[in-house]
Amino acid sequence: MADISTVGIVGSGIMGSGLVEVAARSGFNVIVRSRSKQGAESVVATVTGNLDKQVARGRLDQATRDAVLGRIEATDHLGRLADCDLVIESIIEDLDAKKELFAELEQIVKPEGILATNTSTLPVVELAVATQRPDKVCGIHFFNPAPMMKLVEVVRPLTASDETIKAAMAFATACGKDAIEVVDRAGFVVNALLFPYLNNAVRMLENGTASRDDIDTAMRGGCNFPMGPLTLLDLVGLDTSVAILEALYKEFGDPNYAPVPTLRRMVAAGHLGRKTGRGFYEY
Repeated sequence: MADISTVGIVGSGIMGSGLVEVAARSGFNVIVRSRSKQGAESVVATVTGNLDKQVARGRLDQATRDAVLGRIEATDHLGRLADCDLVIESIIEDLDAKKELFAELEQIVKPEGILATNTSTLPVVELAVATQRPDKVCGIHFFNPAPMMKLVEVVRPLTASDETIKAAMAFATACGKDAIEVVDRAGFVVNALLFPYLNNAVRMLENGTASRDDIDTAMRGGCNFPMGPLTLLDLVGLDTSVAILEALYKEFGDPNYAPVPTLRRMVAAGHLGRKTGRGFYEY
């Protein structure tokens, strides 16, 4: 991993905070960029809070905590990412917004720098061709919460070089993750398998097969899943879930991927799950 020492993270949401923490704890220098300095500093505050909790629980010593925070820089200037060896974007799950960002990063980040997206389902190749370095663009999909979840999907678009994928796999491994290489196809592995199940759980609720609580209880007790599908949808976010399902349906045309009406109506009502305090459950 001698080629990657400084990592840029673009995005100040929950996933962006998780990526910053994972990379900094793994020994990388990290520059987190948000559109506002306050947004970037809020990421540092979130990471600080997480590290402080681990110190209080005896899982982390003070010196390590200080060293991790010392490797993090917050900025609102995209230009500060110029010397990054790897930049991972984790902004809104919108293809046009991501393409615009990649076109900007192309002009800023040094020519040998790798540009990666943390998208969970959007076509990586469309981001690659928005740049003049399509061979250096790939997907590096961490799962939420990034510090806890072990899997990373490294997504290979048709344009990516072997060297880029090798470096991305090595980075994910250096972060203590189980890295798998996947083809650039909507949903990759996990979401392509997971979201038909989640969507059909809501369809089952619509059809009155069982109650909300009983559906969740059935999948916890019958399949030994850590949480039921409706609880998981609330955790992921219903708006994010609908966006993923729409991308899957657009690519494959499978009815199992078409978001069921209840999901669309809940999103329209602003009942997005944990992040709004109300989804299938209240929080």
